[in-house]
Amino acid sequence: MNVYVRELSSALARAGLDCDVYTRAWRRGLIPTVEVEPGLRVHHVTAGPLSVVPKEHLPDIVPAFIDGVLGRLDAVPDVLHANYWLSGVAGHSLKHTLGLPLVSTFHTLARVKAEDTQEEEASRAKAEGEVIGCSDTILASSSHEAARLERLYGADPSRIEIVPPGVDHEVFTPGDRGAARVELGLGLDADGPVLLFVGRIQPLKGADVAVRTLAALSPGATLVIVGGPSGPDGPSEIRRVKSLVKELGVADRVRFVPPQPHEGLPAFYRAADVCLVPSRSESFGLVALEAAACGTPVVAAAVGGLCTLVDDGVTGFLVEGRDPSAYADRAAQLLDDRALGQRMGEAAARAAQRYSWSITAARLRRLYADLSSRTPVECR
Repeated sequence: MNVYVRELSSALARAGLDCDVYTRAWRRGLIPTVEVEPGLRVHHVTAGPLSVVPKEHLPDIVPAFIDGVLGRLDAVPDVLHANYWLSGVAGHSLKHTLGLPLVSTFHTLARVKAEDTQEEEASRAKAEGEVIGCSDTILASSSHEAARLERLYGADPSRIEIVPPGVDHEVFTPGDRGAARVELGLGLDADGPVLLFVGRIQPLKGADVAVRTLAALSPGATLVIVGGPSGPDGPSEIRRVKSLVKELGVADRVRFVPPQPHEGLPAFYRAADVCLVPSRSESFGLVALEAAACGTPVVAAAVGGLCTLVDDGVTGFLVEGRDPSAYADRAAQLLDDRALGQRMGEAAARAAQRYSWSITAARLRRLYADLSSRTPVECR
């Protein structure tokens, strides 16, 4: 989500739109307003303590954040765009206070997660439903997300726009695999098979499936896990994953790498033979797109937006269910047949060219212009 907001805001600014991004100040010493580039400003709004706040406590801070945004507005904007459900709650309130149209992007949805994990956050789901019912436009990253918005939240299909995210093709490009492995300094064999998992360490993302996939492959492969614990279940999940690594006897073949700056990820994608994306749910699947842009085939769960991103058998493989042996079978096809892996990687890189932030920004610019010329919709 952070990548989405940053890259999209930058692309909109380069397209000629003034963008003001409001986010909570999380530590002392932050400059109140930062001009990131011409047309793009980030405002740090004081709301709650000047420290990192656990995600589960953030809803209590939303009213203070709304007041903070109102106190910092230099001029009334034309359109509000909220990202994530908490910002959606703030945007919903600001819409009525300022009489502005509201665009909402959720990135993840409580009822979608509940379908995949059987763990519903009732208060969040209720708030999401209220925001969806009052949004002038709801952005979906894929047709799968749009369908779930309609089915699970009763979203008005006439208010849903499918606008996929993009990827920076100046940063995420194919490159030399051996050179990338040397650059990373992880002790990876120049020719040995390497699997990659990139993402937050939480049950939803399936790092445990990646570990079991490695264990199901013949000895010799290495798994690189890039990411750190996230959310209330994150610390226990990373302990569980590390315990699983020891239990399966693959500790010498797994490299844990802490979260990386976004611009540092291409080297990891290029170093890998296969990128594993075994998520339980994905509204889009940016990791799969970034891997593809770097020419690395993906073996991904057949869920959500991944079904749109991965052309099964052409740019990678889609796997039904959560059986690690199924992931291992697909990964083995690519590891055992390097020519196949190269063809799929090249096809993936070509397919990724369809997605760029400039294309996303151009579509949103037209959408914003249309919304700003109309009277905001009433809440359903």
